[in-house]
Amino acid sequence: CPSPSDLRSANGTRVCAELYRDDSPYYDQCCAGAALTVEPGSDVPYMPRGWAGTVSSLVVGTRCELVVWSRRGKKGNSRKFGA
Repeated sequence: CPSPSDLRSANGTRVCAELYRDDSPYYDQCCAGAALTVEPGSDVPYMPRGWAGTVSSLVVGTRCELVVWSRRGKKGNSRKFGA
């Protein structure tokens, strides 16, 4: 997985988080497969089509916080992730 301070887009701008589909019991093989990028200041009450229930790994950048909910539309229990 990339380190939190290394999260950058292809053009070099800062990224707050990346969520990955593939996981592995071996740490060096985690953060694989398709990736969903979370830009700074994003507020997304629904996961993009095909992503609900499929995230297996995530990395949150420095100075960012990712809040996720157990139910769609920002309902249910929430959990916060940081770098």
